[in-house]
Amino acid sequence: MDEQSSMSKDEDVIQSSNGKDAVTSEGNSDMEPYVGMEFESEEAAKVFYDAYATHLGFIMRVDAFRRSMRDGKVVWRRLVCNKEGFRKTRPKRSENRKPRAITREGCKAMIVVKKEKSGKWIVTRFVKEHNHPLVVTPANGRRTVLLSQTPDEKDVKIRELMAELQRERKRSAAYQEQLDMVLREMEEHSNHLSRNIDGIVQSVKEIESKRVAPSNS
Repeated sequence: MDEQSSMSKDEDVIQSSNGKDAVTSEGNSDMEPYVGMEFESEEAAKVFYDAYATHLGFIMRVDAFRRSMRDGKVVWRRLVCNKEGFRKTRPKRSENRKPRAITREGCKAMIVVKKEKSGKWIVTRFVKEHNHPLVVTPANGRRTVLLSQTPDEKDVKIRELMAELQRERKRSAAYQEQLDMVLREMEEHSNHLSRNIDGIVQSVKEIESKRVAPSNS
């Protein structure tokens, strides 16, 4: 086998330093996830699982995440089937209103990826089984996750994104409040030092004036 042929077969997978396969951002829909599978980044894991979902016949949804306590960066992510969980029941607003389609059926299919100290993302959990029929989309008809969703699913996704945006805004506001508090304390401390310096200067002037006064008399 020549070098060019070898590279063409391995273009979607690169060899990591510890000898395991690390999937690049191109993804490989024919490969099934497994615990210990490595990715170069969180985005590469998303691209791979999205391609796998399209190949198998379901839609991926980006689910829960955890942040590092040290720098606030995402270090853990769960990717699920869009039929995961159940929709929250709400009081009916109108009897004439058309009931919304059931989009969540409690499906448990997922992968969980975690960022290691090496910087690579590792699959720590993989649930393959779905509790609903899978509908395979032709390869030439693939679309992005959002575009392939129904209007109802898009609405759910938008609400999820808005909720996450609201959480980020609250976190940003908390940081801004802490920063304002630090700046106020610094300003108060600076004013205190200025008053002390002014007092010292005034005292020195008074002493000097007392020393000069007898000589003038």
